[in-house]
Amino acid sequence: MIYTILPAVLFMLASLSPSKISFSELKNVKPIVYSKVLETSVESKIEIAYNNLHSDKFALPKLESFAVALKGYYSLKEKGLIKKDILTLVDFSLSSNTKRLWVIDLTTGNVLFHSLVAHGRNTGEEFANNFSNSAESFKSSLGFYATGEIYNGKHGTSLRLDGLEKGVNDNARARGVVMHAADYVSNSFIKNNHRLGRSQGCPAVPTELSKEIISVIKDKSCFFIYHPSRVSKFGAKSIS
Repeated sequence: MIYTILPAVLFMLASLSPSKISFSELKNVKPIVYSKVLETSVESKIEIAYNNLHSDKFALPKLESFAVALKGYYSLKEKGLIKKDILTLVDFSLSSNTKRLWVIDLTTGNVLFHSLVAHGRNTGEEFANNFSNSAESFKSSLGFYATGEIYNGKHGTSLRLDGLEKGVNDNARARGVVMHAADYVSNSFIKNNHRLGRSQGCPAVPTELSKEIISVIKDKSCFFIYHPSRVSKFGAKSIS
C-alpha cells in the first residue's frame, strides 16, 4: 500500500519546501508514509540544490558536507535564526593546505568565494582533529553559527560569530572567535612552512579576501564548520 501511495505524494511535494508542507495536503496519508515522504523530499531538495551549484573558477564542496550544511540551513531559516540565503561552509575534513571554505548564494547556486581558512593552533597541524568550546583552548569549534556584526579590531575588519549549538560552539562570542584577516593564511606561508598558519580558534581568511567575504556574509547568514567525526553522530538534528 505504501508503494502505491508514495509516488503520487512525492509528485505533489516535488516543488514544496520541507518547512512549508501542509499537513492538510496529507490528511489521507498514513503517518509512516508522511515520514518517508518528508525525508525523501528533503534529500531530493538537497540533491537538486547540489546539482545546481556552479562556478566558472571554483571547485565545488563535497556532497557529504554540503548536505549537512543545507539541512542545518533549512532548520535555522525556519526558526528565524538566520535571515540571508547565503551559506558559508568550512570543511575541516580537508587539509589546511587546500581551499576548504565556500560562500554560496543559495538563491542562484553561485559559488561566490572558495578560500583558504585557518583552524586553531591546538586543533591540529595540517589537519583539524581536536575541537573545543572552552576559552583559552586555542581550538576551533564545530557546528552552526549565525554571522553577526562587523567591527574593527586588532586584525582590522572582523566579523562576530554567534554559535548556535549549546555546549559545542555557544561560547564563540565570549571567546572572541571571529572571522578576520591573517597574513599566515596564504600560499606563501604554506610553501615556507609546509602547512597553513593557525589561529587562536578563529576561522581566519586571506587578507586580500577578508573584507569582501565579510561584507557578503555579515548580519545573520548561516556559517557552518563541518567535520565528519561530529556530524556522523549528531548531524543537523543537534541544533537547539
